[in-house]
Amino acid sequence: MALFCPGGTILVKVGSSHTGTQSDWARYWRAGRQPIEAMHAHFSSHVYHRHSHDSYSFGMTETGAQAFTCRGGSHVSAVGMVMLFNPDDPHDGHCATGQGFTYRMIHIDPGLVTNLLADARGRPSGLPLFPRPVAADVGLAASLSDLHAVLTGTSTPLEQHEHLTGTVARLARHAAFRDGGPGPAGHATSSSAARAAMRMRNLLHDCYASPLTADDLAEAAECSRYAAYRAFSATFGLAPSDYQRQLRLRAARRLLGSGMPAAQAATEAGFADQAHLTRWFRRVYGVTPGTWIQAAR
Repeated sequence: MALFCPGGTILVKVGSSHTGTQSDWARYWRAGRQPIEAMHAHFSSHVYHRHSHDSYSFGMTETGAQAFTCRGGSHVSAVGMVMLFNPDDPHDGHCATGQGFTYRMIHIDPGLVTNLLADARGRPSGLPLFPRPVAADVGLAASLSDLHAVLTGTSTPLEQHEHLTGTVARLARHAAFRDGGPGPAGHATSSSAARAAMRMRNLLHDCYASPLTADDLAEAAECSRYAAYRAFSATFGLAPSDYQRQLRLRAARRLLGSGMPAAQAATEAGFADQAHLTRWFRRVYGVTPGTWIQAAR
């Protein structure tokens, strides 16, 4: 299975994007036609707002340490450790030491991961889910670092595919498998609360760009506003407002990727203006929309 066509799409390196202090920088790469992205960054003052990705996200800490919360617990990723985030795994992130931290991150579409594993094993393997968000595996960290270098360098399509397949197979050793898509990444909830949360989620997906109110969500959930908020946060690990903003950011990324001007994309995705989109884009993804767009040019 070819991942990159010879002479076709490649990952493009972009310049530094300063976020916060002068010591903060981030470089981003995107494969324009393939569901894979990569980032190399150093942050000392930047703080990630709580968010999730619709992809698998694998991070390797190179210097310092990053602290974050995920799945109801606090974690630290130090040098040689690997961060393992499932799709829709809510998390945040900030510096755990005064010197900041440097890390590499790779985002891979869930469908690509399952296809690579099925190809490697010769049979369907179900969806890999990582039970722990941090792994102390120096070998896996080295493998991910090598993959990052191969994807963002001048390697051939065959080398890219081989490194990606090998790294995904190595990642699978840390995963459990199950059929179907990833479930909500939150605390255990009652069946009635989970059903209420799903009704709110459906409304948010249908109307993410609209100015929904707490009463709108409570009506959809068929309970009080307080009960609706608790049910949603417990089921999905995010407040309804954060979840709606996340949907708007993902919509803005799709629109920006299609070539739509940033101001128009911001409005269509539900943001007040382009500045509002830029501010939240940086808080969640670590780079500005302009840097993200240029990464695939």
